[in-house]
Amino acid sequence: MSGPRVVSLVPSLTEAVAVGAPGLLVGATDWCVHPAGLGVARIGGTKNPDVAAVAALRPDLVVANEEENRAQDLDALRATGLTVLVTEVRTLEQAFTELARVLVDGCGVARPRWLDEARHAWVELPPPGPRRRALVPVWRRPWMVLGRDTFAGDLLARLGVENVYGGHPERYPRIPLAELREAGAELLVLPDEPYRFTADDGPEAFPGLPAALVDGRHLTWYGPSLVRAPGVLRAALR
Repeated sequence: MSGPRVVSLVPSLTEAVAVGAPGLLVGATDWCVHPAGLGVARIGGTKNPDVAAVAALRPDLVVANEEENRAQDLDALRATGLTVLVTEVRTLEQAFTELARVLVDGCGVARPRWLDEARHAWVELPPPGPRRRALVPVWRRPWMVLGRDTFAGDLLARLGVENVYGGHPERYPRIPLAELREAGAELLVLPDEPYRFTADDGPEAFPGLPAALVDGRHLTWYGPSLVRAPGVLRAALR
């Protein structure tokens, strides 16, 4: 496919471009592991991309995210003359808008079918049952949880899960374990990224609280995974 040469600094956008605009991606971070077998140049991490390596690829477009990537790295890329498209995704609706901006406006491809399939999957989601108050850790040592204004929090709300720290002033607050245990949660939601919570690492800190282990890719990624995310998450949260 002819079109702009693209470098992605965000794992979920890497998958979205690779699937929605095949052949355009020339570089991605070391953390970009989907789709499997992606054969592009690796340019470091999301928080520490090798600016010189990115520039050497001569991309027409670098796609980034205001949460995943640091402002100083994006400024350094712009200083080399590169065009950087920065997304902001804090709700599902924003995800659909920004994916279209990256793929259609940025990459110049036709709107991919999976993007409309994803919207349909979420619109047709059956009404949730009684809402459950959940605690959603995203890191430990120190403990960090989902706070206000997050993409994952919006997805959980659509599935009938109320984040107990959804009204916190910070988006990812650090909360002492003793306080987390007294937060009044009815459910513990443990994604496997960015911290890889498992059945043996996480639930033991909250004795007596039912735990749901969820696929972090379906809770925090915006891209083709959004098509299957409603079903995958509903099954995990039962």
